[in-house]
Amino acid sequence: MPEKTVEIEIPLLLPEIEGDQDDCLIRLQDDLRRRKGILHVHLENEMAPSCICVHFNPNLISLKNVRRLAQKTGSTLTNRYRHEQIPFEGMDNADEAPALRRKLEGLPGMVHANVNYAAGIAFVAYDTKVLLPGAIAKTMRAMKIKPLEWPLADEDPEIDRDHGSAPAFLPHWAQEQWTLILVGIAGLFLLFGWAGTVFFNFPAQTALIFFLLSYLSGGYDIATHAIPGLIRGRFDTDVLMLAAAIGAAILGEWAEGAFLLFLFSLGHAGEHYALDRARNAVNSLGKLMPRTAQLKKDGQVVERLVGRLKVGDVVLVRPGDRIPVDGKILTGESAVDQSPVTGESVPVFKSAGEDVFAGTINQDAALEVEVSRLAKDNTLARVMQMVVEAQSQQSPTQQFTEQFTAWFVPAVLIFVLLIVVVPPLTGWMTLSESFYRGMLLLVAASPCALALGTPASILAGIAQAARNGVLIKGGVHLENLGALKVIAFDKTGTLTEGKFRLIDLLPYGNIEDDELLRVAGAVEQGSNHPLALAIVEAARERDFLLPTADGFVNHAGRGVQGDVEGRTVQIGSLRLFKEMKDVKLPKEILNRVAALESEGKTTMIVRREGTFLGILTLADTPRTGVKEVLESLRDLGVKKLVMLTGDNDDVAKRIGGLVGVTDIRAELLPEDKLNAIRDLQERYGQIAMIGDGVNDAPALATATVGIAMGGAGTAVALETADVALMADDLAKLPFAVGLSRASRTIIRQNLTIALGVIGLLILTSVTGWLDLSWAVVLHEGSSILVVLNALRILGYQK
Repeated sequence: MPEKTVEIEIPLLLPEIEGDQDDCLIRLQDDLRRRKGILHVHLENEMAPSCICVHFNPNLISLKNVRRLAQKTGSTLTNRYRHEQIPFEGMDNADEAPALRRKLEGLPGMVHANVNYAAGIAFVAYDTKVLLPGAIAKTMRAMKIKPLEWPLADEDPEIDRDHGSAPAFLPHWAQEQWTLILVGIAGLFLLFGWAGTVFFNFPAQTALIFFLLSYLSGGYDIATHAIPGLIRGRFDTDVLMLAAAIGAAILGEWAEGAFLLFLFSLGHAGEHYALDRARNAVNSLGKLMPRTAQLKKDGQVVERLVGRLKVGDVVLVRPGDRIPVDGKILTGESAVDQSPVTGESVPVFKSAGEDVFAGTINQDAALEVEVSRLAKDNTLARVMQMVVEAQSQQSPTQQFTEQFTAWFVPAVLIFVLLIVVVPPLTGWMTLSESFYRGMLLLVAASPCALALGTPASILAGIAQAARNGVLIKGGVHLENLGALKVIAFDKTGTLTEGKFRLIDLLPYGNIEDDELLRVAGAVEQGSNHPLALAIVEAARERDFLLPTADGFVNHAGRGVQGDVEGRTVQIGSLRLFKEMKDVKLPKEILNRVAALESEGKTTMIVRREGTFLGILTLADTPRTGVKEVLESLRDLGVKKLVMLTGDNDDVAKRIGGLVGVTDIRAELLPEDKLNAIRDLQERYGQIAMIGDGVNDAPALATATVGIAMGGAGTAVALETADVALMADDLAKLPFAVGLSRASRTIIRQNLTIALGVIGLLILTSVTGWLDLSWAVVLHEGSSILVVLNALRILGYQK
């Protein structure tokens, strides 16, 4: 059977695809395989898919029709399967997140759902032919959860008046602060009842009235969440706490029950306040974008909404203003503070022809900037989008805590039943004693701190990274980056500047250094080869006025020739002069060239009118401060640093010696780099690879954590890497690793606190060493403590 193949770029077929693990990729392949004439469909590179390869029978379907069919299928999938991010409010505790996820996943047509309580966002992918957005909103509202900033939020006119359990007749400010108002009222009634009993000898019935009023105000909001959950068969924290408070009332412990509800409500208010700080750290990125821009049109400057600007429009940016667009400077020069986007601490000088980013600050002089990207596609918008998407991924620790909670709560409920029933039957304790201890266990059975500690830490870690010019695309990458012991570096453009610089001027005979460089620079002005550009740049740095070279000749791959001040000058490699039949190279020059090239330098020989003038050496040089960066990584606990390069061994060893890397793997093809990463993984386990995100895409995808530099300047770096350093600068790498290590430490601390308090509560509940009030203090205190501990990450600096 005849067979042909065609490769088609995936973004052309699925323009809204979110990543290489997207379910739509699988559907696309399956749908194409079922078409007549299509023999086989697969990803061209499964490690870093960018193309889909289609094998077809040309007797049954033409190449043109294969492309049309693939694009039609991709368009159908794009239109049919939607990916949405739904901000929400009204989720009272972390237990509701997995419950909502299960409800959403149970909807017909729902492909995937995830709910991040800490971020306040639900992520859904669904089949629009089976599932309508209204059904998703209805499911959320049924659980008293309000979708925000989404078309669904406008479908129900009542939704705008929904402020949780707040009565509709209250003024807006009171509805917004309804939970805090109830907590304050509950606390006052509790205080009156306790003070009246202790200091004023209130009759028991009078104190009971105050405690009952405290019950009603402290338990009202809890009950509005707990009762619907109980009806749906969900035993979340609200249900457990309400049951414990009712149990305390049955036992006559009204003061303890009121104290439980008051502390629980106060703890929730504290948790929400702390989580809002972490969410605001992410949302603050969006506030960097100006809403309006000064558009130059028909010789006038008019104010225009940034969202209405088009590619090619020209905007005026005055000193002190935030740049409203991604674009190219047409006129003007100024220092630009890029720290909001790239994290660079020092302003960068920008002039005509250079790119600028939305959200950065123009400092010195007015600039005219041509818009190069729409507002929705600019660098800051893409970073914001990816920070939000990062919160949809569960880290290994998050998966563990959710799995632990799934079996822990039912197990404790069974244990509560046994504690209440068995001891009275055996005579070990009275029914009231066993019932009281059962209520204590109910408090222990709600692992709020466990559910809050990890997502709050990850939210804070990703937010702090983004605020400092580092994009970490998910909790799994945050945790993995903090555990790495080995980092592999691409050499060119990562450890080095990625361009040649003049290193040595070695005159031969009676000629000065300046004359050698002046003559060489004069001829090289006619070439745009990287070596020529480096020589000319070096000459201009010395303020040489270079003469014009006439009769310029380019000897491709070997060198150049021209007439300078009436004399013929040749400059090029050893090969250029060896190919000249009438030229004999001095032995001294041959020996010197061999020695210099063994040091990893590129040599250029200069000859004028038959006389050799000398040798110029050039080389790619290490980035400024790279040695200190690598030392900082070692100080952070990275045990092994590896250089991977396609350059020759001499050049690699030279750079390795300059930056302090001893494990060097040179002369590698792209597939060799991939194999080197796999070899390192086999030997050391988890490793990171850092490169430019373009040529290194397969190696970055294979590494445990792929890190790309220059994310602000290239969309490819943002898309291909797990972690992107927004500036084209390695200096942020130690910050990223240090932040990840700090986040990982805090996640472990939070796990220890949460599990420790759970263990303590269970032990003291069974033994009777703790009363209900102290159990609630420990429970709520641990929940607030882990969130506050997570917020410490927002202060991390390196």
